[in-house]
Amino acid sequence: MRVLIASSNKGKLRDFSAAANVHGVEVELLPDFSSIATVIEDGATFEVNARKKSEHYSRFAAGELVVADDSGLEVDAIGGAPGVRSARYAAEGDNGHENSADRANNEKLLRELSEVPDDKRTGRFVCVISVARDGREVASFRGSAEGVILRETRGSGGFGYDPLFYFPALDKTFAELTPEEKSKVSHRGAAFRKFLNWCDMRER
Repeated sequence: MRVLIASSNKGKLRDFSAAANVHGVEVELLPDFSSIATVIEDGATFEVNARKKSEHYSRFAAGELVVADDSGLEVDAIGGAPGVRSARYAAEGDNGHENSADRANNEKLLRELSEVPDDKRTGRFVCVISVARDGREVASFRGSAEGVILRETRGSGGFGYDPLFYFPALDKTFAELTPEEKSKVSHRGAAFRKFLNWCDMRER
């Protein structure tokens, strides 16, 4: 089985591939993705942004199921921020749509949490996957992973906030996990497995 992914984020593609390999599914980037106009992710929820992307990009792959996702980090102590602005957290201005560097985002998060005690630094990664065909969403799946935000980065793998996101069950940050380990416990892996199960049901 082949799945077309609409994303330019190499970290996301690695995460999807690791989850798909377990199920014998081949993940491919949407053909000519880099030449397609990008979508402004100005929705208030992960669901809205994921749907905007999947519906837009599926128009460029007639008859194919195209998968897009929106994901981010919600930290309880700061009202669920950075949330849908996770990739743009350090960007100037509330209306900016350009992603900021991972390091800048992590540094801003640490500043925001500098006075928050360790037992209040809880949060979760959230991923919503939207599946569309010919410009119309046909399904949506949500996954999450609960953890704690550390006071300094740990690990060299992953991307985004992974070096700060401590997963107690494994006593590691997401940046300390192998792609295979991460696929089993991550928000993106959870959402993608729901999508794969949906695919299995459709084929029966």
